[in-house]
Amino acid sequence: MLSNLLNFSGGPGALPPSVLDQTQRAISALPDTGISILGMSHRSSWFKALLQEAQDNIRGFLGVPERYHILFLQGGSSLQFSMIPMNFAAAPKAPAEFVASGYWSRKAIGEAAAVTPARIVWDGADSGYRRLPAWSTLERSAESPFLHYISNETVEGLQFRDAPSDIGVPLIADMSSDFLSRRFDINDYAMVYAHAQKNLGPAGVTLTLIDDAMLSRIPAGLPPMLDYRTHVEHGSNYNTPPVFSIYVLNLVSRWLRDEIGGVDAMEAINRRKAQTLYQALERHAGMTEIHADPAARSAMNVAFRFRDPVLHDVFLTEAHAAGFSGLEGHRSIGGLRASLYNAVSEQAVQQLAGLIDDFARRHG
Repeated sequence: MLSNLLNFSGGPGALPPSVLDQTQRAISALPDTGISILGMSHRSSWFKALLQEAQDNIRGFLGVPERYHILFLQGGSSLQFSMIPMNFAAAPKAPAEFVASGYWSRKAIGEAAAVTPARIVWDGADSGYRRLPAWSTLERSAESPFLHYISNETVEGLQFRDAPSDIGVPLIADMSSDFLSRRFDINDYAMVYAHAQKNLGPAGVTLTLIDDAMLSRIPAGLPPMLDYRTHVEHGSNYNTPPVFSIYVLNLVSRWLRDEIGGVDAMEAINRRKAQTLYQALERHAGMTEIHADPAARSAMNVAFRFRDPVLHDVFLTEAHAAGFSGLEGHRSIGGLRASLYNAVSEQAVQQLAGLIDDFARRHG
């Protein structure tokens, strides 16, 4: 039987056991209201307090200044791919600029190009999306409305170690798969966004942090639902928001605060988890191949394959029988992938490393 504790899915990802327990109870009745979370009004004072607590927790984790608006939106990161250029690249003097580092950044570029001119300042296609650029090597325009990149590519298992500084144009990052997995300086960014179903909760809500200075760039005449100012004005409550998803997101934030000890403690745990798994794969380098070059390896998603394709299905069958799930690679590159999101425990990663060691001994 599969186990929640051994869920290595790339998304929706694992949730902490305590969050699952509280969510189960809340579906029947919230302990402080007597009403199911599935029937709780988005106009209630309870929900307004929930939104405020979730915002406060995010600000506390990362030291987010008040000039950043924290919004809870819908449509996933995929909607942000087009909303961002709609709002911030109207009549640009130069094209919006993008780093093409993998599957999801290519998706973002395709969506943006339907709205505004888009220019790729670096493309990792020639390496099969196995490496990342040095920021200093990008040939960029000072007149671009923004530079967009994805901090962690879930498919290929690539992660930027840091952000560029003093680039002269607004920096926008999709942090869907590593938000709150490590500390970063929000002041480096004009906007950061993340859909929930990796580290934050279930699908249905997308968290955005937008510098107030960006709002003056938004043109008149956008449909209100696609205008960030609408959601700022209405406090993420313009239309019926995903109450359930925001509730679980807030439970995850409490878990991170109260059980883990904050982002710095989470980052240390995530480093150990990644080291454990990468070392297991490197012990059997004659049998396995890690997709990403060492300097670009992600602490969140480990993409790998067996050099002998016959072993692929054998490994998945044995892993499934042992209770593991979510280890299939993305359809675009195949192979295998272990996603080490925040809620995946160190013990679970150690068990996976042990499975790989045992499998290698028996089949190597």
